[in-house]
Amino acid sequence: MSKAKFLIPQNSKSNIKNIVAVMSGKGGVGKSTVTALLASNLAQKGFRVGILDADITGPSIPKMFGIKARAEVSGGFFVLPQSNGIQVMSINFLLEEESSPVIWRSPLVIKAIKDFWTKSAWGDLDYLLIDLPPGTGDVPLTVMQTIPLKGMVLVTSPHDVTVMIVKKAVNMVRKVGIPVLALIENMSYFRCPCCGQDTFIFGESKVKEIARESGISATAVLPLDGEIAKLEERGEIYQYVLPQDVSRII
Repeated sequence: MSKAKFLIPQNSKSNIKNIVAVMSGKGGVGKSTVTALLASNLAQKGFRVGILDADITGPSIPKMFGIKARAEVSGGFFVLPQSNGIQVMSINFLLEEESSPVIWRSPLVIKAIKDFWTKSAWGDLDYLLIDLPPGTGDVPLTVMQTIPLKGMVLVTSPHDVTVMIVKKAVNMVRKVGIPVLALIENMSYFRCPCCGQDTFIFGESKVKEIARESGISATAVLPLDGEIAKLEERGEIYQYVLPQDVSRII
């Protein structure tokens, strides 16, 4: 499936070196959390980072970073809100109330994402991460075909049904011609703060098995950690320190 003829180049206000999308085959596995953690980790390393929140009907990135702002427009381009040096563009910045639902059909959602890409003044960035909506529908497909991605990070969990669906996502990404950079298993285990014992609440880890079957070379696991939820609620996700294997993914 060729995508070259659909690609939309960067605008005159943007100079982005690497564009990476984060995808999950289904919702509820923590895709947006992983996106926020990866962006924060890159910023902690000194890279210039941005996040394009393409999950239009379920935007959560602004909440995780504690950003309550309206996107300003200057010279026809969005001037992007920031948190700890991370630039963000999200539909929440265009709503009167952040709790207002976005009840749109796919054509409007796709138009919004294209506007975020073509009309945002990202400036000089080392990395732009794109938080995709869950699933393998037309919105993720549009992003893969119109934005020049370096690659894709896939997020899964140990649940058997999630494992089945992530394989569909792998196949979709490859059919479109996007490299799969890594597979991250979220909520892989719970480590007891008292005794240090690991408990596999949702079943044994399957990330190595999926990676081997799918030919993915880079894998990592994230624990089920209550500290992540607390930081997200406070809008301070950037304070979380990633395990070393996840830190090396990008």
